[in-house]
Amino acid sequence: MNTKYATALKLDYPILSDPKKTTAKAYGVVHEKRSNPERWTFFIDKTGTIAHIDKKVKPASHGADVAAKLDELGVAKK
Repeated sequence: MNTKYATALKLDYPILSDPKKTTAKAYGVVHEKRSNPERWTFFIDKTGTIAHIDKKVKPASHGADVAAKLDELGVAKK
């Protein structure tokens, strides 16, 4: 399902399907106080290291916020 979704959006990065919430639990976005994931964005570098976590996602400005953080982290623009 995610493959078709990613293709339809012409994404150039992988997206994750996590129906059992295994990854969400590992990242701490699902926990005993919250069964639905927190809305956080993880910026993961090429080595797999978490470079930054945005725990205050604002949907209205998130695209611009992500672009600004990527610039701040020195990620090259395409």
